[in-house]
Amino acid sequence: MKHAPIYLRFIQLVHALESAQPLPGLEPIERTLLEIITIANTNQERLSVKDLMGYSEIASPATMHKHIHAMVDKGWIDLAPTEDARRKQIILTQASMKHFDKVGAAMTKATNEKKK
Repeated sequence: MKHAPIYLRFIQLVHALESAQPLPGLEPIERTLLEIITIANTNQERLSVKDLMGYSEIASPATMHKHIHAMVDKGWIDLAPTEDARRKQIILTQASMKHFDKVGAAMTKATNEKKK
């Protein structure tokens, strides 16, 4: 069990971060959607609301649409207009990027604490 203590410490740090963060919490579906959005953003891929609603294995399009707009209201993502007015581009907010930066710092801290 060489890596379990690192992971458990990371989980503790993330829970502490989430309870102190300014953004409202996410429901499980919203967490999954945020992961998809973040991966697309990291890979510099454009992701529209319609694209995200195509992930039918997560939920129905209506449910996805509801959660996407809930994430906008909570401040995790923004919707930017595109050349096609019917499609909105999904982008991460500065607040969500700051959150990911803090989570990355927690991961680094958990890893470094184990090395001591």
